[in-house]
Amino acid sequence: MNNYVHPATLEFPGSSSPSDADPWALLEAHGEGLSVENFLTTWMSHVSNALRRAITVPYADEFGLTVAEWRMIAVLAHAQTLPFGELVMRSSTDKSLVSRTMRMLEGKGLVSLRAQGNAPRRKLMCELTPAGIELHDQVIPKAREGQAKMLLVMTVEERKVLFQVLQKLHRECLVHQAALHPHGVPDDELQHELHETQEAQPPHDAQHAAPSHP
Repeated sequence: MNNYVHPATLEFPGSSSPSDADPWALLEAHGEGLSVENFLTTWMSHVSNALRRAITVPYADEFGLTVAEWRMIAVLAHAQTLPFGELVMRSSTDKSLVSRTMRMLEGKGLVSLRAQGNAPRRKLMCELTPAGIELHDQVIPKAREGQAKMLLVMTVEERKVLFQVLQKLHRECLVHQAALHPHGVPDDELQHELHETQEAQPPHDAQHAAPSHP
């Protein structure tokens, strides 16, 4: 049984069977008949990538940034100063990509990286430079406008339901993550990752691809 509905051609035809338009309507606990194309993670990835291309890439391009660079700038602008490990968590980005991105931003004079504390528990603190703050203040109005335009495609009720569903899914993911990693990811492991990256030559080609979210 394959009830795949391609995201680009999704339609909601009038039908007495809800499964015709909704492959999750009759979902059972063991997931029998659920195709990979209709996995929740597949759909979230499709939508996330499409939103990034439609909203974020245009204004990132305009200001000479990659999507990952803008993500780091936005997080740091809100938090001001963060340890590297916390930046990884708040940005929901793969730590190796954060390492590369921060190195590139440092090279552009947009972020400052400084060591704090003594080895072996020394932390690497990340913050925006005055130039980084100025750039953020130029980009954020366009970012907000793009986000609002897409959110307003939905009704007030749809936005409310979507926000509640996303919160519920996020909470459930955190519960699962805590169960799998009760002691968390060691901060010194993250620091080592960044220090290794800083010793390497940053790539000449910056890609727009931000991390995929399974």
